[in-house]
Amino acid sequence: MDLQPRLDIPDGEGDNYRRLGRLSPAVARAAGTFSKAVYDQADLPVRLRELMRMRVARINQCVI
Repeated sequence: MDLQPRLDIPDGEGDNYRRLGRLSPAVARAAGTFSKAVYDQADLPVRLRELMRMRVARINQCVI
């Protein structure tokens, strides 16, 4: 199974997420805000939230 990202991420310092975020800081901020809302402010039980995360990863053919 291919574990490489399906996006062209420029080489540089930091992990893939940080380098990708530098391509579009506004999108990175929005994604961070969304992630914070889902993980810190949602009323969903942790198990359900993780099940949803795993399902999205599967749909996107990510290794989980």
